[in-house]
Amino acid sequence: MRQREAKIGVDGAAAQRKAAGRWPDADEAAPAAFPQRTKRPRCWALHVALVAFVMTVTPMLFLLGARPTAPAVWINAANVLRRGSGDEGAFQRWPARSHDKLLGGLLADGFDERTCHSRYQSAVYRRNTGRRPSPHLVSKLRRHEVLQRQCGPGTAAYSHALEQLRSGKSGGVGTPECKYLVSISYSGLGNRILAAASAFLYALLTDRVLLVDPSYEMGDLFCEPFPDTTWLLPPGFPLSGYTNFSVSSPESWGNMLKSGAVRTDGGGDDASAAQLPAFAYVHLNHDATDQDKFFFCDEDQRLLRRIPWLVMRTDNYIVPGLFLVMAFQEELGALFPEPDAVFHHLGRYLLHPSNRVWGLVTRYYDAYLAAAQHRVGIQVRVFGSDPSSPELLEQITACTQKQGLLPEVLTEAEAEPAAVAARSRRSKAVLVTSLKSWYYEKLKSMYWEHAAATGEAVSVHQPSHEEFQRFGARSHDAKAWAEMYLLSLTDALVTTGWSTFGYVAQGLAGLRPWVMYKPENETQVPDPPCGRDVSMEPCFHAPPFYDCRLKRGADTGKIVPQVQHCIDMSWGLKLVRPN
Repeated sequence: MRQREAKIGVDGAAAQRKAAGRWPDADEAAPAAFPQRTKRPRCWALHVALVAFVMTVTPMLFLLGARPTAPAVWINAANVLRRGSGDEGAFQRWPARSHDKLLGGLLADGFDERTCHSRYQSAVYRRNTGRRPSPHLVSKLRRHEVLQRQCGPGTAAYSHALEQLRSGKSGGVGTPECKYLVSISYSGLGNRILAAASAFLYALLTDRVLLVDPSYEMGDLFCEPFPDTTWLLPPGFPLSGYTNFSVSSPESWGNMLKSGAVRTDGGGDDASAAQLPAFAYVHLNHDATDQDKFFFCDEDQRLLRRIPWLVMRTDNYIVPGLFLVMAFQEELGALFPEPDAVFHHLGRYLLHPSNRVWGLVTRYYDAYLAAAQHRVGIQVRVFGSDPSSPELLEQITACTQKQGLLPEVLTEAEAEPAAVAARSRRSKAVLVTSLKSWYYEKLKSMYWEHAAATGEAVSVHQPSHEEFQRFGARSHDAKAWAEMYLLSLTDALVTTGWSTFGYVAQGLAGLRPWVMYKPENETQVPDPPCGRDVSMEPCFHAPPFYDCRLKRGADTGKIVPQVQHCIDMSWGLKLVRPN
């Protein structure tokens, strides 16, 4: 009955498819204005002496080969002035802008920084400090780190759990307090990142140890997120063919429901642990069936929580679906009082570029982006048949210029503005990411051959153009991860609808992007060309269309206020901040 009624929602989904900046000002980091000083006529000589001292000593330091530790000279001279003048408030140092390397407590202190430079350095590169995590999330993360350490690979608990898995039963020799979630790595890098974040949240909610399949160079792309343990599944896992699990695997939750191997109609809580399997495969891929998506129902979760090992495959950001589970809603509300920032927190906690990738990020940032007063990121994904589409280029320029992200350019007949000094001219750096170089070349030529109507200096940059996607290729994925991260360091973002690449960048950045709509006709530019996203959260592309409480097909974008439909995919779901 539940299967038949779910089809109503699927038909509805099919119908839907058819229808379908600047640097912080000084006062942001500075103390209050300097206190008023009373005039002290006799101090002028001391000021002159200080200036003469600095002008003499500083060049001498360089001439004598000493290291340039000029700040110490300034500080000592200031102390002399303060003591000599007798005015305790006569001199104040302007403090440097501080960077919260722990991101408001999101990150744990104490990691060896040499093993992962990005973990504590990333805050230095961000102008947008991002949202602060809730105290409950911070506390939950610290407790989960203990769980990962106590039950993770190399522990006695992990060895016992493997024995239980080999036995084929959920009861017996295992350690009941240690349960595990194995996340299968596959598909493009953006999909893998969203899948890892989704699996981590589910592990956090259900007190499971997260272990990530090391395929596709996951260990080379990302740092270890948990202290004193690993999140990578070690070799020798008893389920030797787990990476080949699919929608047709008999071990999948949906197929076990269909065959009657497990039942949720009243016998779940009373079932003997010995009757449950030692593991279940959770298939939440784009091709998941209605039965697979019963995973998002409370009665299914009551049974799943008693199975010690879960193996999950998804190429989706399934987090909006977790907000539909009533048993999770109270905890999710405490963890994320701002539900539009879930991936923002999960991504910044879990996903740190490895030292190799971080080198790609910082070298490019320092060379091309750091000096610009404003930075605009443009993520271009070509879904049409023409990789060099004039219509898509027109859509990019129309979007960025109408929204004031980039200036319009003057025609040859229009008078060019008078040249201004380089110091007073506002600069914009445009970061383009795309598999193709054509769009970057056209934008760069436009701002080189024509003056900006605003007089701004606009530079256009593209780190790489790989021409086509290479799934699992180490160099390709390293560049892709570096470019996602570089996009997240910009001040404003334009992304392509449906693209997981853009979803990752906007979430890490903490920015609501301007989303370029997917055209219905490749020969026409959508009008409007783009729209401001309702939140920074990624879109769940293959959600359930079933109300578990009413046991019938439903529009799941209207069940809870935190979950709405996406602007780029009408049947997709995303998290928003309720009005």
